[in-house]
Amino acid sequence: MNASNWQTHFRTRRVLITGGMGFIGSNLAIQLVNQGAQVTIADAMIPGYGGNLFNIEPIRQQVTVNFCDIRDVNTMNYLVQGQDYIFHLAGQVDHILSLSDPYPDIDMNIKGTAVVMEACKHHNPKARVIYTGTRGQYGSAVSLPVDENAPTHPKGIYEITRLTAEKITQVYHEVHGIRSVMLRLTNVYGPRAQMIHARYGVVNWFARLAIDGAAIQVFGDGQIKRDFLYVDDCIEAMLMAAVCSDAYGEVFNVGLDQPTTFLELAQTMIEVAGTGTWAFAPFSPERKAQEPGDFYSDISKIKRIVGWQPRTSLAVGLAQTIAYYRAHKAHYW
Repeated sequence: MNASNWQTHFRTRRVLITGGMGFIGSNLAIQLVNQGAQVTIADAMIPGYGGNLFNIEPIRQQVTVNFCDIRDVNTMNYLVQGQDYIFHLAGQVDHILSLSDPYPDIDMNIKGTAVVMEACKHHNPKARVIYTGTRGQYGSAVSLPVDENAPTHPKGIYEITRLTAEKITQVYHEVHGIRSVMLRLTNVYGPRAQMIHARYGVVNWFARLAIDGAAIQVFGDGQIKRDFLYVDDCIEAMLMAAVCSDAYGEVFNVGLDQPTTFLELAQTMIEVAGTGTWAFAPFSPERKAQEPGDFYSDISKIKRIVGWQPRTSLAVGLAQTIAYYRAHKAHYW
């Protein structure tokens, strides 16, 4: 299979999305439905994790929704049957929470992934699995930009469980023949994210503050660099990797090869929104303990093998993000 035909490949395909009511999952579901796929969404709708019925408003009548937990063996055994693709996005995604309570991370991310992969092994070994992890699996960068061969030295339980889930997925690919692609996503932002708290999704939280005319806190001197990826580009990477035979068994960074400082992010956000202010702020002890410093992805591997590269500039992505939340504020604030 060639990634060049990804926009027509999913027509009539059966696709399961775990965590499909959340930020990335719902955007993925909309794109797949628009391409003619038969989409099933599995989501436990745990409060604070981003699951939101409004996220799938444009396609609500065109998808099957199963409110369930990925740790439920019988449910996952049933749901994976007959699926051509499984996008495994569900999990505990709050790295701040993991500092005070590591058990949900271990239970959801490790056990939950094992349940999904066991279900595939026993009930649908022909399914193709796309697992989404995080750039946090690397920890602090040894050199920049960070490529997939860089050492993994996570700085928290959340990131450790994400790395473990990736390794579980890889084992099922290598040992049990469940064709899988492992993606390490970096700082994704855009429409349909949770906007109630600041524990994850820094760009979207900055957007809320700007829209509300509030002050954006820029930690330290604001010079820490990150790559911020617009969600539509992220979805495109996931779909292109899914249909690329050469991608199976591989780990890919999915990010932007043009880093931005947090100060530049805040200033661009305020400029695009036309509202809001910014101010320097000291790191909290928790944030300082987990702050890896400068980080941006080397995406040459996914460019070379899959043919994907991001297309949305920061200014354009922020403008689309601001416009979406201004239009639908009642469903997110």
